[in-house]
Amino acid sequence: MIVVKNAISKKEMIEFVTFPFSIYKNNTNWVPPIIADELESFDKTKNPVFESAEAYFYIAYKNDIPVGRIAAIVNWDEVKNQQKNKVRFGWFDTVDDIEVTKSLLEKVYELGKKHHLEYVEGPMGFSNLDKVGVLTEGFDQLGNMITWYNHEYYKHHFEKLGFVVEKKYIESVFNFSDIDNLPIHKASLLIQKRYGLKSLIFTKTKDVMPYVDKMFDLFNQSYEKLESFVAINEIQKEYFKKKYINFINPEFIQFIVDEDNKMVAFAIVMPNFAQALQKSKGKLFPFGFLHLLQARKNSKEVLFYLIGILPEYQNKGVTAIIFDEYHNIFSKKGIIKCIRTPELENNIAIQNLWKNFNPKINKRRCTYRKNL
Repeated sequence: MIVVKNAISKKEMIEFVTFPFSIYKNNTNWVPPIIADELESFDKTKNPVFESAEAYFYIAYKNDIPVGRIAAIVNWDEVKNQQKNKVRFGWFDTVDDIEVTKSLLEKVYELGKKHHLEYVEGPMGFSNLDKVGVLTEGFDQLGNMITWYNHEYYKHHFEKLGFVVEKKYIESVFNFSDIDNLPIHKASLLIQKRYGLKSLIFTKTKDVMPYVDKMFDLFNQSYEKLESFVAINEIQKEYFKKKYINFINPEFIQFIVDEDNKMVAFAIVMPNFAQALQKSKGKLFPFGFLHLLQARKNSKEVLFYLIGILPEYQNKGVTAIIFDEYHNIFSKKGIIKCIRTPELENNIAIQNLWKNFNPKINKRRCTYRKNL
């Protein structure tokens, strides 16, 4: 018999967060989260997302042993401001038992029906800065800190339960040595001169901070036309600023400004922390943080996390300035491999940014939808 319980207490939330460790313990491609970081994200007194969203965290048990988990989420900004009558689900993991999956999803359906919502979609997080999608190809590839890894049977469970693909995402990699930077450098100089633009590069995190609010505003403007986008509000900006910016190498954060110092583009690249996180086994102490510090300093792989460009500049070659600057930085650091994190397959504008880098798609993922 399967019993599904709402995780409320600290002990139950720890069980919710640590459940995946049991089903991926022998999987060399799964990258664990930092347990304390996950717990803080789910803490309704600390994460401001709960001011505009509600979420419930469920654990499924069989013979008193945890066999699955799921978060049922309503993002009220999405429902009220965009009229998308959707209940989300995320942080989904299960053993290979479709009855467990069915029991967990029933809790999501209940929440959706309670609020008279029309359909369910997932896996996805609270906002666009959270992880998204179930992996459908690339199970033999190492995961990373900003994506979910999962077993292949997940997608079969969804399909057997009547879900259909809603959004498709691709991930890809390219070798830094494959990039011919000469034409990029020439284009960068031309674009800077033509539009009066310049790149701001930093060596200290404190110098980045005054620009971060403008970056999030630009992020909202850059992606607002995508069907899946929910804007980041003012309170969330402060939270993300404190939580993430200190974690990123300042030289990997780049802002493009015009002659009036108005931000027209930004880019964030991160070191690949995957192997460091595996060594940390979900814990910062006593030695986990040392593995992360080493990766931050010495990783030869980088993840392209976010790129945002004002709509009026999206077809003016601004990316040449961004990539030219990164080429200088990566050359100095001896970067070997560049990793693109999930991007909507139908986002043609972002795909065009990469066409000259010879990227190889190594993973695909999607969200699934079912009408209530």
